[in-house]
Amino acid sequence: MPNNFPWDSHSDQPYILKRETKKALRKGHGIDYLKLIATNLIFFPYLFLKFLWQRSESEALAPNRARLKPSVPSMSSFYGLCVNLDKGEKQYELIEELGVKSLQIRVFLKDIENIENYVEFVKGFGEDKEILITIIQDREHIENHELLAKDVATIFQKFKGIANEFMIGNAINRIKWGFVSMEEYLKFYEVIQNVRDREFADIKLIGSSIIDFEYHFSIRTLFNNYNIKYDKVASLLYVDRRGSPYSTQLGMFDFKNKIEFLNTIVKSSSKCENHIYITEANWPLTGTAPYAPTSEKECVSEELYNKYMLEYFDIALKSQRVEKVFWHQLIAPGYGLVDNRDGTIRKTEAFYTLKKILNP
Repeated sequence: MPNNFPWDSHSDQPYILKRETKKALRKGHGIDYLKLIATNLIFFPYLFLKFLWQRSESEALAPNRARLKPSVPSMSSFYGLCVNLDKGEKQYELIEELGVKSLQIRVFLKDIENIENYVEFVKGFGEDKEILITIIQDREHIENHELLAKDVATIFQKFKGIANEFMIGNAINRIKWGFVSMEEYLKFYEVIQNVRDREFADIKLIGSSIIDFEYHFSIRTLFNNYNIKYDKVASLLYVDRRGSPYSTQLGMFDFKNKIEFLNTIVKSSSKCENHIYITEANWPLTGTAPYAPTSEKECVSEELYNKYMLEYFDIALKSQRVEKVFWHQLIAPGYGLVDNRDGTIRKTEAFYTLKKILNP
């Protein structure tokens, strides 16, 4: 299979793979899927029942918790934004206007020859930012662990003194992003952790970067026999296909309960510390095809986008389970806070809302 999957520059993600391509990639991974099923048969019932028990206990204490101020490191750190190298230096000015301190930047392993460009881009935001570097996988590095170790060491070295948090992988439960199974990811993470342990002890590693409400994948990455540990757990917790964050999935899982269930899984695992980052969230905007990452059916107006963003942040903050939420992203016509079509910068209502939150 090709090492570099086709990339959709409009929505900043790989194109959906053809069915025959997915079938060819999955060939030989049958045991991996059996491990996924077996792990969930053992742990899912226990974790779900534990979640229900803790949920009822939490509801009983809700009146007292409501009077407490949300406990987060700092309000300015809680609200994060994703920024992209290819969106240019205009982002420096926009970030300063917003007052955002937590930034997430993707670094692509397949683009390792341009690592200096990423480093200079990050430096341009100044020294007062809390930087999360997301290391984006590709098939070549998934399959070649020697190459992976070499290039990850390069990334760690280049960002020394600039960033000490690195998210390993992105949307790992989507084959179009490169991983065929959770076993591939666990081996991938183990290689990177070994590099960190040998040469870069002060670096924090964040995983397992599951996208959407697909916690059976999270369970496999957090309950296994691999010699790994996550310093923090990342979730790309989108709820946009349900409309409002208060809408439910499977009858009971609104955004709040999705956070609570994830927290139960994280607290029950010996593979991670009890720290959660939500590293991607947004809603697709109506009338922005081909920039919108979904069909028009899931798209919302800029007014609803603003409302849902406020609700999303509010629920995550009040849950006291989430340390940071990174909105995806600053500049993106189909789903971001700024529309840059036709070479002009147009700030949406949500941009000014976030600015107001950060500058009360």
